[in-house]
Amino acid sequence: MNLKRIAQTSLTLVLGAFAGLFLVMDVSAQRDRSRDDRPKAEKPAQDRAPRTENKAPAGDQNRLQDRQHQQNQEQNAQRQRDEQNRQAQENARHQRDDQNRQTQQQDAQHQRDEQDRQAQNNARRQRDEQNRQNQQQNERQRSDAQRVEQLRRQTEDNNRRQQQNQNVWQNNDRQNNRNTGRNYQQYNREQQHQLQRQRVNQYNQQWGNWQNLQRDRDRRLEQQRRKEYLRYQQRYWDRIRQDQLRLQQARYYDNLSYNYRYNRGGSYNYTSQYGAQMLRDAVNNGYEQGFYAGRADRRDGWQSDYNNSYGYQDGAYGYDNYYVGLNDYQYYFREGFQRGYEDGYYSRNRYGNYANGKYSILGSIIGTILDIAIY
Repeated sequence: MNLKRIAQTSLTLVLGAFAGLFLVMDVSAQRDRSRDDRPKAEKPAQDRAPRTENKAPAGDQNRLQDRQHQQNQEQNAQRQRDEQNRQAQENARHQRDDQNRQTQQQDAQHQRDEQDRQAQNNARRQRDEQNRQNQQQNERQRSDAQRVEQLRRQTEDNNRRQQQNQNVWQNNDRQNNRNTGRNYQQYNREQQHQLQRQRVNQYNQQWGNWQNLQRDRDRRLEQQRRKEYLRYQQRYWDRIRQDQLRLQQARYYDNLSYNYRYNRGGSYNYTSQYGAQMLRDAVNNGYEQGFYAGRADRRDGWQSDYNNSYGYQDGAYGYDNYYVGLNDYQYYFREGFQRGYEDGYYSRNRYGNYANGKYSILGSIIGTILDIAIY
C-alpha cells in the first residue's frame, strides 16, 4: 500500500516536472520570437557572413526587402530633387548670363549710338566751322581783290597821267632833237622833280594798303597752316620795309638822259640807264621771289597758283628808287615771278638757275621779256 502510494507520488512529481519543463521551454520560445520581431542593429561585415544555419524566416526577409526598396526609392527621389535643383540653378545661371550678355550688348549698342551721334555732331560742327571759315576767307579774298583792284586802277590812273606828261615831254624833246640833232631824250630839272613826285605819290598810295593786307594775309596763312609760305611771306614783308626806308633816302639825279627805249604792250617807253637797270632787277627779283613762293606752296602741299601769291599781286619787291614808274616795275616783276614760281613748284631750272647764293633768271629769258635797247 505504501509502495503504491510512493509510486503514484513519484509519477505525479515526474509529470509535474515535465509539465514545468515544457512551460519553461514555451516561454523561452515566445521570448526568442519577440526578440526576432524587433529591428536588429546592423552587425559588422564579418558578423553578417551568410550562414547555413539559423536562417531568418521568410516574413522577415520580405520586410527587409520592403525597407530596402523604400530606402532606394527615397534615395532616388532625393537624387531627382538634387538633380532638379542643380538643373534649376544651371538654368538660372544661364538666364543670368543671357541677361548680362543682352545688357552688355545693349550698353555697347547705346555706346556705339552715342559715339555715332557724337561723330555726326562733330562732323556737322566741323562742316559748319569749315563753311564759316571758307565764307570768311572768301569775304577776305573779295575784300583783298577789291583793294588790289582799287589800287591797280589808281596806279593805272597815275601811270596814265605820268605817261601823258612823258608824251608831252617826248614830243617836245623830239622837236628839240630835230633842231639840235640829238637822238635821245633829256628832261630838265623841273620835269625830273615832277616825275619823282608822281612816283612818290603812286608808291605811297600802295603802301597805305600794305599793312592792312599783311595782317589779313598772315592770319589767313596761319588758319590754313601754311607754315612754309608764312615764313616766305614774312621775309617778303621785311624786304618791303627795307625798300620803304631806302625810298625815303633815295637820290634822284637831275638832267638824266633818257636814251634807253623799251617796248611794252606795243608802245615804246623811254628811261635812263638807271631805269634800265631797275627793270632788269625787277625781272630777276620777280624770278627769285616766285621760286621761293612756288617751293613754299609745294612743301605745304598747296595747289599751284601763282596768281594768288601776294608777291605776284604786289610786285613791288626791290623797288627802292624812282627811276621808273611803279607800274612798269610791277609788270616786269610779275613776268619774272610767274616763271620763277613754276621752277620752284616743280623743282626744275627751266627759266633760271642758282648761282652766287641766289636764284636768277637766265639772260636769254630776260631778253624775251624785256626788249630794251640804247638808241
